[in-house]
Amino acid sequence: MKYNKTFLASSLLISVAFLGISCVNANRDDKKNDSTETVSNSGGEKSTLPYDLANPVKYNMPQNLFEISGIVFHNGDPKEVFAIQDEDGDLFHLGLNDKESKFTKFGGKGDYEDLTIIKNYFIVLKSNGELHTFPISEINKPEVANVIKTKDLVPKAEYEGLAADEKNSMVYVLTKDSKPDSKAKASSIYAFKFGADASLTPGGEFSLSHKDIEKLSGSSKSRFRPSALAKNPKTNEWYVLSSVNKLLVVTDTDFKVKVTYPLNPGLFNQPEGIAFDRDNNLYISNEGGTLAAGNILMFKLKK
Repeated sequence: MKYNKTFLASSLLISVAFLGISCVNANRDDKKNDSTETVSNSGGEKSTLPYDLANPVKYNMPQNLFEISGIVFHNGDPKEVFAIQDEDGDLFHLGLNDKESKFTKFGGKGDYEDLTIIKNYFIVLKSNGELHTFPISEINKPEVANVIKTKDLVPKAEYEGLAADEKNSMVYVLTKDSKPDSKAKASSIYAFKFGADASLTPGGEFSLSHKDIEKLSGSSKSRFRPSALAKNPKTNEWYVLSSVNKLLVVTDTDFKVKVTYPLNPGLFNQPEGIAFDRDNNLYISNEGGTLAAGNILMFKLKK
């Protein structure tokens, strides 16, 4: 009888311990899933991102793209990515697995932040809002012959985001920081109609609410300062990236915030470029760090 009591007591202790471990692991798993894929959106319900932000395909960039900034594909073709880095006026192009890249000079030294392609033209954005526009046919030359430089198109501010909506012939410039935006607690987006002659005419203004972002992300430790944007061609949603905040924000077509997703700093060193390919896979570029090269992370669309 004594043996049975001892046996039962031991069994009970083991069961309780096992149950406790299971609960801890379950909680960890839940937190992991919530932080990477499923969060509450503006309607209060759960929203699932169609990409697994914890499991990318990683492509390391050559040394001359250590400080990779913006990225884009021509007609969504992932066989060749076009990129810039934020110190030299060089347009790079390479295959994602290439060890070396080709480049064409389009400008001098400067803080170049993003680029886009529309109607067979490249447009490159400087941090002061200046735009450099030139035909895509120029990329096989050592240097672009005729670059259209557009100044004073947008108000004085710091800019890092540029994107195009080819279907509607629109170009969007996203503010990273400005005094008016800081006061309004919002990021300004300026839209422009792109003409057949590569002209840009005002096409509207939008506002990205920092209050909505803070409410959905549950964090207001630092002011939201976006670094890139791209339009999801399948859903028409805008994906807005912030390197400072380590955050991905999804909005509707008019930039009303729908949902936010935190980015793991261990994976996203300095996310400053974002793009989609024709199969709707998501790409995010990161500047290099002390022990890491610049890279592009590809997230396959969940089937």
